[in-house]
Amino acid sequence: MDSHDVRRQWAERDGEYSPTYYAHRGRDATSEFLRTALGERVDTDARVLEVGCGVGRHLAELADAGFTDLTGVDVNDEAIDVLAETYPGLAATGEFHATTIEDWLPDLADGAFDAVYSVETLQHVHPEAEWVFDELARVTGEWLVTVENESGEFGAVNYVDDGVPLYYRDWERVFTTRGFEQVATSPGRRDTRRVFRRE
Repeated sequence: MDSHDVRRQWAERDGEYSPTYYAHRGRDATSEFLRTALGERVDTDARVLEVGCGVGRHLAELADAGFTDLTGVDVNDEAIDVLAETYPGLAATGEFHATTIEDWLPDLADGAFDAVYSVETLQHVHPEAEWVFDELARVTGEWLVTVENESGEFGAVNYVDDGVPLYYRDWERVFTTRGFEQVATSPGRRDTRRVFRRE
């Protein structure tokens, strides 16, 4: 399986972990964490990007907290449609892109966003596309938050949910080698939450 196969799997996802699945689940503890983590560090007019925004449930939490400049990108175009149905206010005020981060990030300016975050998205980036982490670091002005699965051995891959690859990475190393300092971390049962600030 190469990077194109991985992206295609997420673009065509249905059933469990599909856009509709997440729309029914709604906001959760991760949404609350992101609201707090960003609310303590940036003003509500900060430019915020979610990579792998899905149906926008985390961005909706930020919108309700007063954030006004929200952007999301997701490979699954159905997710953006479900977002518009589920959170029409967010859809009307935010900016959303149905495309891959590999295609979209390179066209952005350096420091295009004050804060960038990802929830269980970067863990699916194929090793041959790891250059996207350089792009992510480049477009992040100051704050970067990751909520990714670190329950396996770093460097290993686990095929889950009908063969979807999950790549275990040391996200502290990934981003501290790209100009960031880790300022907070909280390991969970599966996901580890990390907050980075540009050095």
